[in-house]
Amino acid sequence: MRRCELAGAEALDSGMKGPTTQSPGAPLQPITRNVVQHRTCVLPDATEKGNVMTTSRRRPDHEVREFETPPSLPQNLQKVLVDLVELHLQGKQAHWNLVGTNFRDLHLQLDDIVDTAREASDTIAERMRALDAVPDGRSDTVTACTTLPAIPPAEQSTTDTVDFVTIGIYAAVDTIRSVHDDVDAADPSTADLLHRIIDDLEKAAWMLKSENRKI
Repeated sequence: MRRCELAGAEALDSGMKGPTTQSPGAPLQPITRNVVQHRTCVLPDATEKGNVMTTSRRRPDHEVREFETPPSLPQNLQKVLVDLVELHLQGKQAHWNLVGTNFRDLHLQLDDIVDTAREASDTIAERMRALDAVPDGRSDTVTACTTLPAIPPAEQSTTDTVDFVTIGIYAAVDTIRSVHDDVDAADPSTADLLHRIIDDLEKAAWMLKSENRKI
């Protein structure tokens, strides 16, 4: 077994401390000593062959266990997934059919929101696969299960687009927040992913809705 002992070592500061010019008979400044503490590991036992004996902490294969995913965890992640997929589809629909004042800036901003939602949906889907669950992002499933309000067809003004896309973002965030505590209780590591997605989406909503604010 390894045994760690605390040892002391003294290190001398270089040279005398004091002014460069001294008066005759003035005492010299004393040399200072700093004690540097360091740890040394001692291996006290050895076999007859001279090999050092240590205690291994390796576990045998049969003691290694995978994380057992509770059924509620992938179910909650699936709720998040369909809303994120719907959000990125709605964002693209709005991006294509936008007209009016500040068109170009908002057109590009919507693509940023689409990218954020798409990356978030991929994060959730791949986390589900890592937990041996099967994500379902099919269009029929998304249509049947999403909680996001529907967006209108055809061309939309920049003002109206800001409003309904912002509502969609907050709807997706609301779903994430509604499952967060259950996810956190089941697997804090997965909950950490939700934290980042909430932060990204709420920031996107703030920047988007500011387009319509008047002060």
